[in-house]
Amino acid sequence: MDLNHETIKKLRGLVVFTVVVAVAGINYEKLLGVLKAVFHMMAPFILGGVIAFILNVPMRNIEKRLPCKKDSRLKRPLSLTLAILAVLAVFFTVVIVVVPELFRTLIILQESIPRFFAGLQAGLEQIFSDNPNLVAWIETLEFDWKEVTQEVVTFLSTGAGSILSTTVSAAASIFSGATSFFIGAVFALYILLQKEALSRQCGKVLEAFFSKNVKEQIVRIAALTERTFSSFLTGQCLEAVILGLMFFVVLLFLRLPYALLIGVLIGFTALIPIFGAFIGCAVGTFLILIVNPVQALIFLVVFFVLQQIEGNLIYPHVVGSSVGLPSIWVLVAVSLGGSAMGVVGMLFFIPLCSVLYALFRELVYDRLEKKKRKAAS
Repeated sequence: MDLNHETIKKLRGLVVFTVVVAVAGINYEKLLGVLKAVFHMMAPFILGGVIAFILNVPMRNIEKRLPCKKDSRLKRPLSLTLAILAVLAVFFTVVIVVVPELFRTLIILQESIPRFFAGLQAGLEQIFSDNPNLVAWIETLEFDWKEVTQEVVTFLSTGAGSILSTTVSAAASIFSGATSFFIGAVFALYILLQKEALSRQCGKVLEAFFSKNVKEQIVRIAALTERTFSSFLTGQCLEAVILGLMFFVVLLFLRLPYALLIGVLIGFTALIPIFGAFIGCAVGTFLILIVNPVQALIFLVVFFVLQQIEGNLIYPHVVGSSVGLPSIWVLVAVSLGGSAMGVVGMLFFIPLCSVLYALFRELVYDRLEKKKRKAAS
């Protein structure tokens, strides 16, 4: 091998890379601590980037439809203001509609729960009276009540300090979260008002440090990622609204209780792909079960029917087409995202896997085309 300048440069880079990997592997705990500290410091700005990305979807659509001139300086601030007002309007509409219904539900539950448990107690007493052998078996069970009492006293004596400590830490977390959200919101406004300038600056950085082909590939992948995430966000929100309205109308038509509350709840939980609506189903079943067990059974039947309609007709057309990811990989993405990052991971991994799927499919087709041309020659 000729040890020319280019070869020596590559060997030097390989040695430096090997040393860095070895040092990072030996001190991985310290490295993870440093990364965690850096992430904690950058969290408000990451949150700001997420807020900017979400607001950019309605802002971009509003900006296209404004009758202002293309080069008008008022177009961007006006579209951003209208986008923020639209998001706040949706939020406050939901609050105004749901909060009174929630209070009414709590009042009804306050009256229904004692009746429910009274009926449950009467049912158990009837079972015990019809089955004396069951009562005899229960009487054979022994409990060390002295030990149980001691455990309760110990818990109460140590619980006060734990509750105080938890309250202080919760207050500190709330204050820290509010501060991070405020910084992130301000940062998001700067991003949205100056996104073209930021885009040009990023382009100059890429041009300075990478070749033209690499820069074009990075820009193409970034555009694909932005387009996929935007389409997924729009489709997921639209699908949640459709599903919530379906439940509200059907429950109202069948005269089942809590139609509005359950519709809004299922609409919100449906933002979590695949599994989200089942959370709303569990809560809705419990609420109706307290009032009427037969109506709770009817609600379960309605849920599974509407879920089949949503899964087979609405979701593939509204969300599935927007991300271009087959159903089996959507399930894999949701499972991996939920294991890694919880609910946020479920929302994040579907468009991420869609981008990776599109890039990998493109790579496969390119290699197959090259093999065909090579075989033909």
